[in-house]
Amino acid sequence: MRSLLVVLSVGLLMGLAFWAYRENYRTQAELAEVRALKREIQELRESLSILNAEWAYLNRPDRLRELADINFPRLGLLPLEPHQFGTVADVGYPQIALPPITDAVETAANEGEAQ
Repeated sequence: MRSLLVVLSVGLLMGLAFWAYRENYRTQAELAEVRALKREIQELRESLSILNAEWAYLNRPDRLRELADINFPRLGLLPLEPHQFGTVADVGYPQIALPPITDAVETAANEGEAQ
């Protein structure tokens, strides 16, 4: 009986050692993947900041004004005038139709007023 218990204990110990070994390598693989993802995120952030800088450079008002002046006849643009712009009051906001209140609910405040 004692030898059976020793054999089962050794077998269990070997099984747990094998499981720990596999979990260790799985954990290392996941950590490597996390490091790779962080590196990719950093590279994407750097490229995004470069693209934002390029966008800001290309959208400089003086550059856009110069391009508009150069291409004015070819594009058939109209000069901007103050009367072309509207005000906030000119915006037509949709009116939301609220449904009628059909089932009134008694509240404690309404009951106190009735007394």
